[in-house]
Amino acid sequence: MKLRYLADASLQNKIRFFQAPAELSHGMSMRGIDTTSLLRQTYVTMKTIFIKPALAERKWFIIDAQGKNLGRVASRAASIVRGKEKAIFAPHHELGDFLVVINVDKIVISGRKEENKLYHHHTGYPGGLKTENYASLAKRHPESPLELAVKGMLPKGPLGRKLLKNVKIYAGTEHPHIAQNPELIEL
Repeated sequence: MKLRYLADASLQNKIRFFQAPAELSHGMSMRGIDTTSLLRQTYVTMKTIFIKPALAERKWFIIDAQGKNLGRVASRAASIVRGKEKAIFAPHHELGDFLVVINVDKIVISGRKEENKLYHHHTGYPGGLKTENYASLAKRHPESPLELAVKGMLPKGPLGRKLLKNVKIYAGTEHPHIAQNPELIEL
């Protein structure tokens, strides 16, 4: 059976596709066929699933970033915090897990990015564009490059800002989230 496009404009609003009967071949006219009975047979309703955040099970994970690539750690962190690895993923919900990233001061980047990768910030005043490279930013705030990389991979707007709060980034091995018993994730 082939999927045929429904030609009637009034019925297009109700359903876009229907299964054509075996008598119709490719390119034949739809005249003389009762399309309402076809609609009754194939009309399927879909329902958007809304999951209450209180019912979602959320875990704590930990990633040791020592010797790992910045981009790989950031993309895995964004995926975990967003909840994309769960079966109940919905792009408009906060159903992801919490993540602790340690040893970000020992994270590595490839090539000559220490000198060439630039981070920009504007103060809001005329001529207030501030630019610094990866090496100076990592020296001042070792957590900032990873935080900015994860922030860029999350959705923009209120949901992204809320998800970013679920990522805890620390320069050393010590962190205050031992009571949550985070599970170690290997990259």
